[in-house]
Amino acid sequence: MEIGRSPLLPEALLVDLPEIDAQHEDIFSRIESLKVACFESDYVPIDEFHALLDVFEQHFATEERIAAEAGLDFADHAKIHANTLRLLWKAFGDVINGGHDAHSFLRFTEYWFERHIREDDQAFAAALQSSNFLPPAMHWPAADRYFAARV
Repeated sequence: MEIGRSPLLPEALLVDLPEIDAQHEDIFSRIESLKVACFESDYVPIDEFHALLDVFEQHFATEERIAAEAGLDFADHAKIHANTLRLLWKAFGDVINGGHDAHSFLRFTEYWFERHIREDDQAFAAALQSSNFLPPAMHWPAADRYFAARV
């Protein structure tokens, strides 16, 4: 998935892992689309909310896969993912049952995700870079030549 520059994923939130940055962009785009769909309305597109939470699960699984491939200890980060998914599914249940409004849920989700990228994902990416790990999805001839020239 190729990522273009977007105001939804500012440069300050990039982790310089194309697969992860593209997923971050997708999540922010989905949140924004849901905010627009729900704005000043009682309409809650349940399938699209489910899809957003499914994309979070897929994204977290991607990070966990990359960490495992790099041999990094990811246990604490994975706990954050598991706890967040539980919280988001519970909060979404509250939205469906009328306990919370959809906009509050989406604002919280967006805020949490921005903070998580800054505090956790950027540290994760830095750990990958310091271990000289290049995810398999990033192995392309130009990168191989670049790293071979520096060895």
